[in-house]
Amino acid sequence: MFRSNLLNKHLNIKLIESKKFIFDQVRKKKVIMTPEEWVRQSVIYYLVNSLNYPLGLISVESSLNYNGLKKRSDIIVKTRDGLNNYLLVECKSFKIKLNDTHLSQVSMYNKKYSSRYVMITNGIDHLVFSIKNKLDILGDIPRYKDLD
Repeated sequence: MFRSNLLNKHLNIKLIESKKFIFDQVRKKKVIMTPEEWVRQSVIYYLVNSLNYPLGLISVESSLNYNGLKKRSDIIVKTRDGLNNYLLVECKSFKIKLNDTHLSQVSMYNKKYSSRYVMITNGIDHLVFSIKNKLDILGDIPRYKDLD
């Protein structure tokens, strides 16, 4: 696990009728700002603006069925050709400590997605795994330029 505060205080946040909304640049709409949504939008901002991931390869809250249960993955980044999954990100509230349950959750999702990289984050603490030939814990988020 590595620590790096990705929580972005400069995202497009609006107060509408006493509720905070944050603009989701992937879905191109305002969504209610929850602690988890703030983490999700901060991670997307970091992927796009710091690691140069193309916005067009990112999906948010994609539906998936696992053992008859309807689930939603937080962030999926596709490979350059758009055919495979490169990075699967599971976001948790910054108020929650990451634990084995979160690892089990993202592992379950990745059985469906077969992503090369898997990440669990609360916006401050991050676990990133490479699943190419064997499971390796990484010390950072893979850069887009390294996408193969």
